[in-house]
Amino acid sequence: MTAASDPVADLFALEKLGIKFGLDNIRAICEALDRPQDAWRAVLVAGTNGKGSVAAMVEAGLRASGRHTGLYTSPHLVRLEERFAIDGRPVDPDRLRSAAGRVLAAAALARARGALLTEPTFFEATTAIAFDLFREARVEVAVLEVGLGGRFDATNLVVPTAGAITTIDFDHQQLLGHTLAAIAGEKAGIVKPGMRLVVGERKPEAVAVIAAACASSGATMIPAWDGVTAAVATETDGRAPVEPRVRLSLRTPVHDYGDITLSLRGRHQADNAVVAVRLLEALGPAGLPVPPGAIREALVSTRWPGRLDLRRLDGERSVLFDAAHNPAGAGVLASYLSEFAPSGLPLVFAIMKDKDAAGTLAPLLPYARPLIATRLSTARAMAPEEIAEVARRLGYGEAVQVAPEVGAALDAAWSQAGLIGACGSIFLVGEALERLGLQAS
Repeated sequence: MTAASDPVADLFALEKLGIKFGLDNIRAICEALDRPQDAWRAVLVAGTNGKGSVAAMVEAGLRASGRHTGLYTSPHLVRLEERFAIDGRPVDPDRLRSAAGRVLAAAALARARGALLTEPTFFEATTAIAFDLFREARVEVAVLEVGLGGRFDATNLVVPTAGAITTIDFDHQQLLGHTLAAIAGEKAGIVKPGMRLVVGERKPEAVAVIAAACASSGATMIPAWDGVTAAVATETDGRAPVEPRVRLSLRTPVHDYGDITLSLRGRHQADNAVVAVRLLEALGPAGLPVPPGAIREALVSTRWPGRLDLRRLDGERSVLFDAAHNPAGAGVLASYLSEFAPSGLPLVFAIMKDKDAAGTLAPLLPYARPLIATRLSTARAMAPEEIAEVARRLGYGEAVQVAPEVGAALDAAWSQAGLIGACGSIFLVGEALERLGLQAS
């Protein structure tokens, strides 16, 4: 970084380095920053799906209890500032720019000392920025969404007060392993001695690995569903388009929360809510008590943009955004569509080259009327012609429409119906929101 350069532009230049597993880089940078991660208490949330929703609910509960909070999530939809929230608000751009400058200067210092042998990756640098921002803001507790895996993810530098593993499923197999046990082992890398870990996953082969990690580390494992009674129903709000909202009746070993209408859409959010509630409850014995009223407030108020995110643009147009980028996420979206749009809707779809396109498309195709494959602005995206070929191989009976870019894809969808969907990649959601002039939050 030069004196005249823009730290945020220099930060984005690090994207060329891709993904790097290991904690050496983040440790070296944070040592040069005088260990910002020691200035606040950490809650760490890992998992294949649901970790962002759980992290958002947990932060909302802590904030509702009067705590001064930070929240670090990834990736962002439209603006980099979305990744770093303090007391529920994305950081100011100038504050982010200053933190980026400090982190890049610390990285340069660490390299000069020989402690950092290579440039940090974009994610390593943004994680260090989060740590620095939270120290500067003097937050009391920060909730961190693990980026990829757990054991070697940059967020795992912290020593968490408590944490959660939401689900274990197949994603990023080339990096995390090709069995549920192997993937669970990577996620269980967040376990630290003495911490309390809530586990939402219930597949025996995955749970066994997590339980072994807790036992060997002296951590307390809390199966999220032990002693829990939960009943899920749906209700509608009468608005057009009519949508099902989830009503959860919840009792845990700690408290009877009664009936709650969740702010987040989809029946799967009931599972995420249980994990979030148990994690908030687990913070009490660790010195961060969250009263039941604050927990209820979190469930009815949390927003998690881009995930079953219905935006009503005007009297005639609506779009359902969802970052369903793997087979499990697509299955959740398909389940929601079975109630929300059982006869189907025009579905704009894009996905990254390294994702399981066939596995992600398969549950969605019955609701794609039609499927509109489009091209994203990143070179990492699969070409829409390839997406169309995957759909044909899966036996999709309709003609797949191919749009050259996201704006054209949205227009093509709205030419056929007032309610459309846009899914398959968080990058698609971000580009569509930006194209429509919508805020992520």
